[in-house]
Amino acid sequence: MFQLLNLSIIALLCGWLLDLLFGDPAWLPHPIVAFGKWISFWEHRLNRGSHRKLKGALFALITIALVFVLTWLLVNKLLPLIDYAPLPNRGGVGEGAVSILLIFFCLAGHTLRREVRDVFLALDRSLDEGRRQVARIVGRDTAHLSAQEVRTAALETLAENLSDGVVAPLFWFALLGVPGMLTYKMINTLDSMIGYRTERYKDFGCWAARIDDVANFIPARLTAILMIIVSYIQTLSPLPRKGESLATLDCCAASMDYNPEVTPPLREASGVGLLSFVRKYGRRHASPNSGYPEAALAGILDCRFGGTHDYFGEAVVKPYIGDNPRPLTTADLYTSLRVCFLAELMAVALTAIVLTLLAL
Repeated sequence: MFQLLNLSIIALLCGWLLDLLFGDPAWLPHPIVAFGKWISFWEHRLNRGSHRKLKGALFALITIALVFVLTWLLVNKLLPLIDYAPLPNRGGVGEGAVSILLIFFCLAGHTLRREVRDVFLALDRSLDEGRRQVARIVGRDTAHLSAQEVRTAALETLAENLSDGVVAPLFWFALLGVPGMLTYKMINTLDSMIGYRTERYKDFGCWAARIDDVANFIPARLTAILMIIVSYIQTLSPLPRKGESLATLDCCAASMDYNPEVTPPLREASGVGLLSFVRKYGRRHASPNSGYPEAALAGILDCRFGGTHDYFGEAVVKPYIGDNPRPLTTADLYTSLRVCFLAELMAVALTAIVLTLLAL
């Protein structure tokens, strides 16, 4: 038992380091892309005619079960059967390598930070370029967004996907290993593709959305707590000096000049005050989960997220999170990246600690 959990910790750290170093290389086949193609294929064939809610429920449940069972069989049955005769620990190398690769695929911290940073860089060049760049990471229609709305959308996505792309996969890895982690990614992909309350998806995707709500209930709140902790502990990490890049926060982030006049330290705030802010505004989001990490970041930045936006040509009303409609700046980007990166570090450390305690 201890050896299995020890292997899990090594795989976790190696997989996370790969994500930190490389993100999601465009040339590398990605299982989440395959998930998306699977969902799209069946959605176009099943989401028509009558009984759409039933068909959507069966499709979601069968798909989720298939991913868990097939991954469990691969990791726990097939790979251990492979005989590595020249090696002393037969089967361990293959199992470890596949686990590392799947963990790498399931984490999205580096790519998330890079994409959000690129939105701000694009917006500095032109509003149209900023709109096109933010369209890569949000589901809303972006053609008519203002510069403030583009920045808001990017930072909302950063907070929400810190939970979906980092903390939640780690949470399910700690509970159910690699099969649980990969199954969560399928649940999240289902929700991101068909879990909308639009005319097209409101019946077919409602089960996918509810399952995702359950899967993210604890991780979303844990994400908010981690963000509050790292924003409150001022001495965890110094800000970059002028001329340094965001590599101080993420060794793979592309260079951006740091200006101490416009890049303040993390907002001085009471941890209790931020918790109260999150309790007040976290539940106001249309999603039962997304509002909590978004509220944490809005409280840290002292800004306002939310508002009505168009999705697939239909207006979707989202209550405001926060009450300060001030303009967002590049300074807020630096603060947000710092908070999210440090929260990710804490989440990885916490997962490793949990696995270690389970091994005792």
